[in-house]
Amino acid sequence: MATMQVELVSPEKVLYSGEATIVVCRPQGGDAAFLPGHAPFLGLLGIGPVTIRTPDGHEVKAAVHGGFVEVRNNKVTILSDVAELSTDIDVARARAARGTAESAGTADGAAALRRANVRLQVAGAEVGAH
Repeated sequence: MATMQVELVSPEKVLYSGEATIVVCRPQGGDAAFLPGHAPFLGLLGIGPVTIRTPDGHEVKAAVHGGFVEVRNNKVTILSDVAELSTDIDVARARAARGTAESAGTADGAAALRRANVRLQVAGAEVGAH
């Protein structure tokens, strides 16, 4: 099975470093899937989920809130302004943040709502539930 190296890094820490068979993320313009041997690519990331499938079939999921993705020489590097692994997301806090953002009614509130919904999606919590 072909693999590639992947690094998911935020200013605080390296969230994932290892091999993968596919990486799915959301650069501006829509979702993108990167497989081993992918052509070079550089993209700006918005608020969205990242899924990294390891060679053993395990999926590492993260909520990413801005940054860059670079694919080069069979390596995917995701440099994020803020990123959280699904296992580190506090669902109750994300739901509370969503409630606050929904009542804000501003551009900042809309971005906060997207961040909260991505956290809930990545954590496996139902996004539409309150």
